[in-house]
Amino acid sequence: MKNFNGKALFLDRADINTDEIIPAKYLTEISKEALKPFLLEDLRIDGFSPRRDIEGKQVIITRANFGCGSSREHAPWALEANGINLVIAENFARIFRQNMFNCGMMAVELPAHVIDRLFTDFARKETVVATDLENSVFTFSANGINEAVRFSISGFDRALVQAGGWVEYADAKY
Repeated sequence: MKNFNGKALFLDRADINTDEIIPAKYLTEISKEALKPFLLEDLRIDGFSPRRDIEGKQVIITRANFGCGSSREHAPWALEANGINLVIAENFARIFRQNMFNCGMMAVELPAHVIDRLFTDFARKETVVATDLENSVFTFSANGINEAVRFSISGFDRALVQAGGWVEYADAKY
């Protein structure tokens, strides 16, 4: 099972598409690791610099419709190559979300008011997220502030995460 804990990267924008996650010009790369330096290089958010802001982060917290656009699996691969195995958002493009779970990663939806509160309380701080998968709880911590937030994922998605992804799940079950 992958690691779902670590420092958070807040991306305060909705509709971040797969071309912004990993530009199409890199889809000819044949390894996940080759995608690593190009993660979010075309994303435009005031104050955001991929070269400065991604390193050392393991969790992304963002707004609605993350991963919209094409159905390419390269977008989760680029996240994984950078050590980001958890994305928390209001909602996700359906195929991107399932690609995340198929890769043994998590794309977890939280209500808009909870996402708003996380941005208000934690976005400009060095925030750490701890994931308790067994009890379905995230704990957000920064500057002595701690907030526990319950989440839910389906039983099948949980099984994919625990197995390490679809291939590992299928190997164990079939």
